[in-house]
Amino acid sequence: MPKPTKPAQGESPEPDRASWSTTDPEAMRLFAVDVARLAGDDKCENVLLLDVRSLSQVTDYIVIATGTSERQMRSILHHVADLGAGRGFPIFRSSEDDHSTWLLADFVDVVVHLFDANTRAHYDLEMLWGDAPRLEWHRPEGASRNRAGLRLGEPLPEGD
Repeated sequence: MPKPTKPAQGESPEPDRASWSTTDPEAMRLFAVDVARLAGDDKCENVLLLDVRSLSQVTDYIVIATGTSERQMRSILHHVADLGAGRGFPIFRSSEDDHSTWLLADFVDVVVHLFDANTRAHYDLEMLWGDAPRLEWHRPEGASRNRAGLRLGEPLPEGD
């Protein structure tokens, strides 16, 4: 399969292309869904998964979540990094501020933003990306989960 080329400056992209990524689109969508599920499993609040393929030339999916404490947010950032590494999607860049009010994990095709409540309200990324479709990430009723999200697809031991 030939590698797509980006349009020259001033040209519009091919109308039938939703993304310039060369990664399997379904694998990236599933990874984004699993990142959102991981954030939800680890007790983040107001988790959103946005499909920005038709709006951004930089990334395909954005996950936005609100953490309840600095410790929780740092832990989730590490769980997300482990999940990506396990899927063959290492973090391209990550950012942590001194007070952990906004943590970022950039996997190129998926960007994860973890905020404290005040910082999320201040930057209001969901308003910035208001035209982006919101994707469903919740598991079907009765589907198993694990809090760290690192053994997705494996059955849970009895009692979890």
